[in-house]
Amino acid sequence: MFLGEDLLGWLLLALGAAMFVGNGLAILRPPANKENTDLEKAPIARSLIFMFLGLIASVAALGTLILK
Repeated sequence: MFLGEDLLGWLLLALGAAMFVGNGLAILRPPANKENTDLEKAPIARSLIFMFLGLIASVAALGTLILK
């Protein structure tokens, strides 16, 4: 198979981890240059929901990769 048997699991793990880390950093460290952005800081509720979805995706991907 092209790029391995577990490609979908690795991609889901990468996407979930990126969602979790990226939204967490957006909450913790808002942009320093606030002149070029639309928002002063990230919306907390939306970022927490995306962090939760990223965590769920990462845990599901790890489960499929470990149990295989």
